[in-house]
Amino acid sequence: MDLVTAIETRRSVKQFDPDRQLSDDELRQLVRLGALAPTSFNMQNWHFVAVREDDRKADLAAAAYNQVQVANASVVIVLCGNLKAHTDTTRYLRNAPEVLRSMFDGMIRGFYAKNDALARDEACRSVGFAGQNMMLAARAMGLDSCPMIGYEPDRVTELLGLPAHCPPLLMLAIGKAEEPARPRLGLLDYDEILSCEIFGNHSLEGEIAHE
Repeated sequence: MDLVTAIETRRSVKQFDPDRQLSDDELRQLVRLGALAPTSFNMQNWHFVAVREDDRKADLAAAAYNQVQVANASVVIVLCGNLKAHTDTTRYLRNAPEVLRSMFDGMIRGFYAKNDALARDEACRSVGFAGQNMMLAARAMGLDSCPMIGYEPDRVTELLGLPAHCPPLLMLAIGKAEEPARPRLGLLDYDEILSCEIFGNHSLEGEIAHE
């Protein structure tokens, strides 16, 4: 499946085939492609928790207001932000030349030091990029997905044993669709979402086509 088709046909699926299992190789592929997403300074300020066991998925579903897609998905990947990634640059600069390691270490620490809001914003951006990669990768693999923020973070944190600096920022339910996604509710037109050169200059007009 080409990239454009994957983007056009990616939908938020609510009904998954509960009998569809996800192999280790498929999970590796999803995580590998997710981890190729960009991060500031190559911090890779994320941690992914993949849940495939039925009982644990049921617990997660309860923490997600009993949404059925969590219980029936082949895997639920909880994407956590690592809010302390900037404090240990040796993790992600280990293959860089010494001169770059020395330069970036001070730069990264200084940029995020005492700025918790920036560290969280950065983690949200990174997790969003990785999550989109995973959803498109799943589509290319013949699978479907549902990105979710409808869950209780404290309960998810407790269920997964997450440390305080790794909050659960996004949940992805991934599996084989048992029913098609609901029809799109409608996309905004070009002139509602796009300005060219300066804000408010809507030189492109018209509807954005659905798949």
